[in-house]
Amino acid sequence: MEQQKKVFVWVAHPRDTSLCGALAERYIAGARAAGAQVRRMDLSAMQFEAGAPEDAPLEADLEQWQRNVEWCDHLLVVHPYWWAAMPARAKAVLDRCLTSGFAYKYRARGVKWDQLLQGRSADGIITSDTPPWLDTLLYFQPGRRVLRNGVLGFCGFDIGKVVQFGSVKLADEGKIARWLGRAEQMGRKAAA
Repeated sequence: MEQQKKVFVWVAHPRDTSLCGALAERYIAGARAAGAQVRRMDLSAMQFEAGAPEDAPLEADLEQWQRNVEWCDHLLVVHPYWWAAMPARAKAVLDRCLTSGFAYKYRARGVKWDQLLQGRSADGIITSDTPPWLDTLLYFQPGRRVLRNGVLGFCGFDIGKVVQFGSVKLADEGKIARWLGRAEQMGRKAAA
């Protein structure tokens, strides 16, 4: 008997209502339809000090975020693209939670490191007002590259899809419906 896939969805948007949240819901619907167990956390509901010292103990929400990452087989990070990056408060979660000893560990000699979150896969969904083709042409996809390589890949996740949907401000209902449909398909695939 095949074991249910465990999917953790993190909505890394500082507002409690957003297109990111709607995309996450459709991703979750797809994953559940394919038989996955799903946990969701929303940045907008998390309580923590963003600028805490490196050695500060983690607040309860950050501890729960780490437990969800440990629990999952697959992670989805969905966030808006502001100033070529994720929102500062979302980055603060990564700064506080993806620490040495949890997500990676540098080796005593040399520049190599151990990826402590191997055995998990991940997807990313990014929303932007910048059209993805323009972001690629002018800026070389910084949001997608950082999430794919500098965060998830660095920690050992096997990367599935990291997609960028935009321009949000110019999108009509039909385009948004297509994005929602694609998120649901990604969720189904993640649960397979």
